[in-house]
Amino acid sequence: MTTTPILDGVRVVDMTQYLAGPTVTRLLAEMGADIVKIEQAPYGDPSRTFAIINDGRSGYFVQQNRGKKSLCIDFDGPEGRAILDELIARADIVVENYGPGVLERRGLDWQTLRAKHPKLVMASISGYGREGAYSDRTAFDIVAQAQSGMMHLTGAKEGPPTPVGTSIGDVGAGVHAATGIGFALYHRERTGQGQHVDISMVDALFHMHELGVQGPSLTNMRWRPKRAGHRSPINAPQGAFEGPDGWVVIQVMQRQWAAFCRAIERPDLEQDERFSDLKSRHKNMDELNDIVDQWLAAQDSDDAAIAALEAERVPCGKVLEPIDAAGHPHYESRQMIRHVSDPILGEMMVPGNPLRFSEHPDLLELTAPLLGEHNEVILSELGYDPASVARLTETGVLRQADC
Repeated sequence: MTTTPILDGVRVVDMTQYLAGPTVTRLLAEMGADIVKIEQAPYGDPSRTFAIINDGRSGYFVQQNRGKKSLCIDFDGPEGRAILDELIARADIVVENYGPGVLERRGLDWQTLRAKHPKLVMASISGYGREGAYSDRTAFDIVAQAQSGMMHLTGAKEGPPTPVGTSIGDVGAGVHAATGIGFALYHRERTGQGQHVDISMVDALFHMHELGVQGPSLTNMRWRPKRAGHRSPINAPQGAFEGPDGWVVIQVMQRQWAAFCRAIERPDLEQDERFSDLKSRHKNMDELNDIVDQWLAAQDSDDAAIAALEAERVPCGKVLEPIDAAGHPHYESRQMIRHVSDPILGEMMVPGNPLRFSEHPDLLELTAPLLGEHNEVILSELGYDPASVARLTETGVLRQADC
């Protein structure tokens, strides 16, 4: 195993805030990139004061910004802008998730930057993308879930459209952007040319539809997906079933049908004409789901039910709360529960890095920065002496805070 991180030496100017953009640079930080987080003076990333706060420190901010250097700067003035321009000139990658028109008004948009820095890779994450009919509209995650059709498919059968319980639009767009950056860097290695990676939250979610577009298209709109609640409307048994202790999910396709019948000790069902194939099981899914409910109710525990199903390799699992991952054999063995140390919050748990490489060092020890913590370090690398940094701090070009 190599001891050098994959992105060692890659310089990133991170002009992002909240979640979608910081998700990108969080993944890059895990791979060893040198990331300068540009925080607009005087308060920096708004997520510093978001969600759960202890001693003035946001766990939300810490989770998304470990391993980054903070430069809190007013880049609307000439001195701050000169510093930002120097950093971009030295960067391999710029990542941003500002609202429509914000960077264009400041001459920091892709068209302006590419003219100065032809090898630069720039990634933009926004609700609707930087180009397109809705590019001038703003959006948060819930808007992207609505516009992408995801909310239309989520919720109780007769209930209202319901957002997923986490910001999948933000995080999904961030992961797509990280992927795009990787390909753009590969392209630059081959051609010497940088490029713009334009990621839309709506696009990233819309891309996840496996039946929602092709189904209506192939049936001349006779079939259109609807909210189905906790059970599949097209396959059985598939969905969430109440067990002795909690909820269990089960999905049985044609290849698993015989194994499922063995697992629930009902071999007679295998050739039962009501359930013998997918079409029949769909037609009689209420009867079949009742059989599954009755079987689960007779089990000693959820674990016993899952053990019986897994013995026959029937896909199943418990419905876990996120915090149930702590101590769970899968999450612990995959290092997906990280115990990290923060100078203010102390030890806390965060989700781990889902990207795993055979030739990558052990997980990096990363810490989220205090606001403006690295002002002097970053400016010294640009040739500024301590007196100059002190003057810029006194005049408000640079800001710092102990949280």
